Amino acid sequence: MDFGVVMQNDPPASRVVELAVAAENRGFSHVWTFDSHVLWQEPNVVYSQILAATRTVMVGPMVTNPVTRDPSVTASTFATLNSMYGNRTVCGIGRGDSAVRVVSGKPSTLATLREAITVISALGNGRGVEINGTAVRFPWGSRSRLPVYGAGYGPKALELIGTHCDGFILQLADPAIIEWTTKRVKQAAVDAGRDPDDVSIIVAAPAYVGDDIDHQRAQCRWFGGMVGNHVADLVEKYGGDGAGDVPAALTDYIANRTGYDYNEHGRAGNSHTEFVPDEIVDRFCLLGGVDEHIAKLEDLRALGVDQFAVYLQHDGKDQTLAAYGDHIIPALNPVALARI
Repeated sequence: MDFGVVMQNDPPASRVVELAVAAENRGFSHVWTFDSHVLWQEPNVVYSQILAATRTVMVGPMVTNPVTRDPSVTASTFATLNSMYGNRTVCGIGRGDSAVRVVSGKPSTLATLREAITVISALGNGRGVEINGTAVRFPWGSRSRLPVYGAGYGPKALELIGTHCDGFILQLADPAIIEWTTKRVKQAAVDAGRDPDDVSIIVAAPAYVGDDIDHQRAQCRWFGGMVGNHVADLVEKYGGDGAGDVPAALTDYIANRTGYDYNEHGRAGNSHTEFVPDEIVDRFCLLGGVDEHIAKLEDLRALGVDQFAVYLQHDGKDQTLAAYGDHIIPALNPVALARI
């Protein structure tokens, strides 16, 4: 199993770079950041500094969108970084949340998302594509390689991802929901004539290693509020109580949700996530001591998860990185013996 970290581009950018270097040194293979250009600093600028300061980690957004980012510009950005630093970028993309809604926009349609994935995947991998009726390619980007991973929760989004993307990003770590979503994605891949094993499964969620469970829950409750933005869209589209084949395990918890303040988006201790019960925090996140993390990660791996990405939006960043590097990653990925 691969491991990633997910960070916000809070100033100073040097701290983001510092944490990226620490993650690489602890055995993490991927460094992801939020892409919300008003709330935080510009991620694509920060990526260049992370790549310059590290040796092997892959970097990319979790996730960008086709509303605030033109797909051809997104592809050019990552192809340029690949040319500079050796194919070390990955593009996570979805319909858009905070980056769009902070400026009073709306998430894209799935048709727009599908078109963006097509453009980014082609141009980012050295191929030509048609844009506005004109066939184009990057004459300088033939060696670029850019995996494109789709993020989503609803049945139609999952079908799109399985049909068109290199990987699936699920932003929560509940085993039952992982099983339901990945089954949808893999079946869509099969229906499209693809090998389902070619679609990587990435689960991203807050992970906090420690022994004060109440404090950990308080620090990670924001995540249920963030996921709730997407769940609210599903309930509006399909209805609650598992309607539209969306499991009630995903939708029921937002019944008492009254709104969302994007000024506190992704912030520990924010004031608008009281509706998120402890049960959801425990299901969606990884909390507790080292043994509890290892046990849940083994369950996720058994479900076919290829990468677990740790959201580090809490007050235990350094200790969690250290615990993962010293104990958890070695337990999941033991070093080969010199003598066999």
